[in-house]
Amino acid sequence: MTVLVTGATGNVGRPLVEQLLAAGHRVRALTRDPARAGLPEGTQVVAGNLADSATLEAAFDGVTAAHLITFAGDDHAPLTNGEEILAAARRGGVRRVTVLKGDLTRSPLEEVIAASDLEWTFVGPVEFMSNTLEWAGSIAEEGVVRDAFPDARSAMVHDADIAAVAAAALTRDGHAGQEYVVTGPEVFTTRDKVRVLAEELGREIRFAELSRDEIVAEWKSQGYSDDDVEFFLTMRLNTPEVGRTVTPTVERVTGRPPRTFRQWIRENAAAFGQ
Repeated sequence: MTVLVTGATGNVGRPLVEQLLAAGHRVRALTRDPARAGLPEGTQVVAGNLADSATLEAAFDGVTAAHLITFAGDDHAPLTNGEEILAAARRGGVRRVTVLKGDLTRSPLEEVIAASDLEWTFVGPVEFMSNTLEWAGSIAEEGVVRDAFPDARSAMVHDADIAAVAAAALTRDGHAGQEYVVTGPEVFTTRDKVRVLAEELGREIRFAELSRDEIVAEWKSQGYSDDDVEFFLTMRLNTPEVGRTVTPTVERVTGRPPRTFRQWIRENAAAFGQ
């Protein structure tokens, strides 16, 4: 089968491309800049943007299944052209789709897909383990993590496990109409994450707690919008149960246990100066 992967250079898209290729599928990757994509050999890389409906006909042509994201652009603006995306997918031959959720509620694209006759699966990850890379610079240079809300809890998940759930839903029967919450195998507080990083990296890492005002100022200095900041605060101060509860999704869907945070750290140790 031929599978179209959108968001192909992202934290989920890239391992999804790799896993689909490894399983013997033909993979077409949609990206705004094919020259910089750096995707594995064997990937058919095409230029396009989900937000630009005019670029989608060629992308979807001859595709059996497609992995979609719900936003486009550097500002992660929600897609508003869901009907056009659906129409292009149908014309291309798509019968099965996965949609990577970005919020607890359904996006406009998800609403369109859910009302369609396609075999759809919504993949809803909690916090990505790769978010920990936000601390990489200060750990490598100073041996310190500066963050707020030390007791905030998260059942964070390995990015490759999110991709594995999507790959299974795209290529195997039995997942149509499902909305999967995808988590890792453990719940961590912010302090827990720092402790485990120190243990795995074999070095002392100090946690320097920031106040709410300090972390908000930091987020705004990084260009996040007021809506983004409000969402971040909600996730940290009043984490929904879904974000701090381990689910069996990865093992049920893929047939193997989810990867651990310690495994993720070992895979990414170089980013922290190791």
